[in-house]
Amino acid sequence: MSILVGIVMGSASDKAVMQHAADTLSGLGVKSETRVLSAHRTPDALRDWVGDIEKRGARVFIAGAGAAAHLPGAVASLTTWPVIGVPLIAPNAVANGLDALLSIVQMPRGVPVATVALGEAGAANAGILAAQILATGDEALAGRVRMLREGMAAKVLAG
Repeated sequence: MSILVGIVMGSASDKAVMQHAADTLSGLGVKSETRVLSAHRTPDALRDWVGDIEKRGARVFIAGAGAAAHLPGAVASLTTWPVIGVPLIAPNAVANGLDALLSIVQMPRGVPVATVALGEAGAANAGILAAQILATGDEALAGRVRMLREGMAAKVLAG
C-alpha cells in the first residue's frame, strides 16, 4: 500500500496533537507519513519531501502549525494536491491560537488550504477530511468513513 497522506508539522512539540491525524487515518486504513519540517528553517528539505512523497503516491497533505502558521501555505505552494491546515496553539500564541487560525485560513486566491479546528479536534478532523477526499475514488474507504460516522452517531444516541 502506498502512502496516501503526508502529515507535516513545524516542531517536534506538535507531535502529540498531530498524532491524532495519523491515528485517525490509520484507523480508516489509510497509510500516512509524518515529518517535522519548518517552512522557515528547512524550506529546501520541505520542498524535497513534498516532491518525494508525491512520487510515492501521496494525494493529500495535512500541515499543522502555530503562531505565524506558514507551513500549510508553504506546502500548498509546492503541490497541486489538497492541503488541510491544522492551527496549533503555540507557546507564544495570540488569543489561544487565533493567530494560527487566521494565518491558515487567509490564503491568497489560487493557493487554497482547507482549515479545520484548533488542536486535537482539528487534527482528528483533518484525518477524516483527508480520508473523505480520498474516498471520492475509493468505495471501500468511503464505506469505512461511513462506518466511523455511524459509530459516532451511535455513541451520541447511547447517551
